[in-house]
Amino acid sequence: MITGIGSQPDVQTVSQAKNAGYSSGEVKQMVRSGEITCETCENRKYQDGSNEMVSYKSPTHISPESAASAVMAHEMEHVDNAYAEASANNGEVVSASVRLESSVCPECGRTYISGGETTTQIKYQEENPYAKGFKIADSAHLAGQNVDLTIQ
Repeated sequence: MITGIGSQPDVQTVSQAKNAGYSSGEVKQMVRSGEITCETCENRKYQDGSNEMVSYKSPTHISPESAASAVMAHEMEHVDNAYAEASANNGEVVSASVRLESSVCPECGRTYISGGETTTQIKYQEENPYAKGFKIADSAHLAGQNVDLTIQ
């Protein structure tokens, strides 16, 4: 007797489908169609490891379908914090970049966003009036001392 994918009512998870003898291709199709659930994807949690006040400080579940937008929104919180810090401390954000990381679930084979990393660079303005005065004085003294000559 030949049975179709998901015809066994007791198969509800990836591990049950694998134990029932379904191939990895059949299991992936069953997960994609929603016939069975992947316990690894259902139990995956995200947590921020930085010392900034941002979301996901405690482990939180995000569905694989929502992970890309949720992780990007979280990483943009870090970018916003960099702009706020620069503004509060007489600085300027020189660059800010976000990189999302992807992985493949070892149980069901689904590709998902597994995390992200934000890199920012802030340039702070010089506030020492004496240092600024020295630069002005040095520029007047050093002006014209460097000359490029071309001999023909």
